Amino acid sequence: MLRDKIFQIDKTDVERLAAEYGSPLLVLSLEQVKKNYELLKKHMPRVQVHYAIKANPHPEILRVMKEMGSCFDVASDGEIHTLHDMGVEGERLIYANPVKTGVGLKACNDCGVHKMTFDSYTEIAKIQAACPGTTVLLRLRIDNSSAHVDLNKKFGAARENALDLMLKAKAAGLDMAGIAFHVGSQTVSAEPYLQALDIARELFEEAKAVGLELRILDIGGGFPIPEPSVKFNLPEMLQQINARLDEDFADVEIWSEPGRYICGTAVNLITSVIGVTERGGQPWYFLDEGLYGTFSGVIFDQWDFKLISFKEGDERIAATFAGPSCDSLDIMFRGRMTAPLEVGDLLLVPSCGAYTSASATTFNGFSRARFVLWEEVRGSVE
Repeated sequence: MLRDKIFQIDKTDVERLAAEYGSPLLVLSLEQVKKNYELLKKHMPRVQVHYAIKANPHPEILRVMKEMGSCFDVASDGEIHTLHDMGVEGERLIYANPVKTGVGLKACNDCGVHKMTFDSYTEIAKIQAACPGTTVLLRLRIDNSSAHVDLNKKFGAARENALDLMLKAKAAGLDMAGIAFHVGSQTVSAEPYLQALDIARELFEEAKAVGLELRILDIGGGFPIPEPSVKFNLPEMLQQINARLDEDFADVEIWSEPGRYICGTAVNLITSVIGVTERGGQPWYFLDEGLYGTFSGVIFDQWDFKLISFKEGDERIAATFAGPSCDSLDIMFRGRMTAPLEVGDLLLVPSCGAYTSASATTFNGFSRARFVLWEEVRGSVE
């Protein structure tokens, strides 16, 4: 079913899908993907969405986003070729990795990608040599300690170097078109965006004063999805950002690069308890999915997944949850409160569509979790 803000199937759905398809099983709702995209466009109508496919490059998500008119944020030759092979025109892609590989730049030439970000002097010469005259945006460093994942530790030019970098890019022959920033993942208030927009406005004015007319502003991603114990009002947040964009950047083309926001709430995981033991006075539950699979987001995304048990009764115990591999690092949660579980019990993990299957591996010979589309299978459970 599609609940108010997220896609979440119920106990009957879980049991019937597990019986038919087995577990671990990922259930993807394309309706939720569309709903997320439409909400963003409703409150920020001028924004040209560039879906960050690293969050989840499932072909059906890419197909739906393509059909809805989305552009795409890519970071590698692999991502460029994936979209090119689907018939996505290069003009709909931005190579938004500030440090590019040689094969990535070659893919841009091969596939007609002419928009990029950069944040250093060395990148200017590299881009101009490989892709002369490319349209570039300067990636600006924005400090935001409240972000779930700080995306400015590795990338982003310092404010004091920004104008000189832009002038050097123009002098090198690149189409120096604008500024990009990313306030960090899972940002739950408009304030970091508004602060970043203040800095961007200053730089637009400074650039104009020296004869550089900027025309594009990329506000990145970071729009939040629901998670335990975190409160926010997304429509209000988007409206605040949009009002500032209309006020300060009325004649500027606005881009964004959402990833988690588009796909995070669109996938549910069904996983089974395959082993039960006790270690150190605490029960351990072994699941058929672990850190090397969908729960890779525990490590790479620092995400606190919600585990839903359908066991009846009020008893709750602290338990450790581990994955199926023989690696002792394959432990997802310690001291997690849960109903007592048994081998064969099913658990539901909602909102696991971002930075999960995308970083899953086949370590130890375990297959990646299978995907099914909710819109195709729900008839069998309703």
